[in-house]
Amino acid sequence: MSKKLLKFVDLKQETPVKREIDKRSKDFNEIYDDFINTKAKDQSSRCSQCGVPFCQIHCPLSNNIPDWLKLTAEGRLQEAYELSQSTNNMPEVCGRICPQDRLCEGNCVIEQSGHGTVTIGSIEKYITDNAWEKGWVKPFKVKKELKQSIGIIGAGPAGMACAEELRKSGYQVTIYDRYDRPGGLLIYGIPNFKLEKFVVERRTKLLKESGIKFVQNFEVGKNKTLYELKNIHDSILISTGVYKAREIDIPGHNLKNIFPAMQFLTASNKKGLGDKVKLFDDGTLNAEGKNVVVIGGGDTAMDCVRTAIRQNAKSVKCLYRRDRENMPGSSREVGNAEEEGVEFIWQTSPKSFLGNGRVNEVEVDKMILGEPDSSGRKKPIIQPGSEFKIPADLVIKSLGFDPENLPKLFNAEELAISKWGTLKIDLKTMQTNLDGVFAAGDIVRGASLVVWAIRDGRDAAEQIKKYLQNKLKKEKSEEAA
Repeated sequence: MSKKLLKFVDLKQETPVKREIDKRSKDFNEIYDDFINTKAKDQSSRCSQCGVPFCQIHCPLSNNIPDWLKLTAEGRLQEAYELSQSTNNMPEVCGRICPQDRLCEGNCVIEQSGHGTVTIGSIEKYITDNAWEKGWVKPFKVKKELKQSIGIIGAGPAGMACAEELRKSGYQVTIYDRYDRPGGLLIYGIPNFKLEKFVVERRTKLLKESGIKFVQNFEVGKNKTLYELKNIHDSILISTGVYKAREIDIPGHNLKNIFPAMQFLTASNKKGLGDKVKLFDDGTLNAEGKNVVVIGGGDTAMDCVRTAIRQNAKSVKCLYRRDRENMPGSSREVGNAEEEGVEFIWQTSPKSFLGNGRVNEVEVDKMILGEPDSSGRKKPIIQPGSEFKIPADLVIKSLGFDPENLPKLFNAEELAISKWGTLKIDLKTMQTNLDGVFAAGDIVRGASLVVWAIRDGRDAAEQIKKYLQNKLKKEKSEEAA
């Protein structure tokens, strides 16, 4: 074994330095400084190179983590990048926003032994950013152009990952998207302090330079129906994600200044991109000087509270019905939010919104935790007579997302959906009930992680290739007959 490895006993865990709280909480720049080369090598050398790499097993993409850590420790950074990108279409994105504390790092063997996990995400970000800086990331060249074409609906991570894999095989790929920029939630949902937009923009530029076509401001069902797109292309992938906000049906929910999380985050991100945003400019979706209350405990809620802090809110409170140990969001993000001045009011749930025309208070019930529910987390139960009030000028609902009614939107009533509204697919072929129409990402599995969307997009590309190859064989045999 190389002496460059197995240093976890002697070398302490280090993460990239965070920028000072009073500075980072006033801008939307990423909060972590970059690793320098020596630190990246040192931290990679802490990997134990265990026989069963649990980090890799718990990564949805099965990234070859121990191997590219070894290459980084040995200073072979270009090889480390090549290996990293061989299983991941967006390693620079996953290195920034994956909840590593729940996936690879949370299952690191040396973490379980008490030595502190290898900082996998930070090293993944470092080797990929280094590759971009050194010019190692280039548009890919197609060896053989194929005539068959695929239309992909949705320019988020699942759609772009699928498009890249298909284009590498020579297929003609067009991505249709309803927004004015590609990237989906990566552009309009995730704030800059977690993912600066140039990271997404340079990736989409690379795909364009590799021959993938993007059609923006395109709504299936309005510009063309699903069947019309199906007639243009040999195959279709639906990867729209899920955007419909879950509602909270309590007294006062129709008061003004109560907004879904995506509306708040999109306004902020558009403003950061230099767009004119009427509701932000007139103060409606701007948290400045306001008492902000965010309802929810997932990663989107963390994005909302930390965005409100950066918009110079008067106060920011987060209501979550369970305790810290049972929340779905990243514990790392909760820690960052607390450092920046967010107040978490655990085991609470809104009972009603109060105000005359617009919200000015939230009435809140205290909760106690009972037995675990189907998710394995303790079930919250209202504590009778425990209600209290907190001031609120702006309420943001971050209760999760449901699918839109795609059969109706796409003018394709035959498109089969599940009881949850997600698209039904054959789990082996990833094909819907419509021949040649596939689906991947959140629109199939429900709201999930970016890394799962990338995995689904890659898997869909393989199934679409099989379908198109069989279709071509059938056409040739019919011609021969």
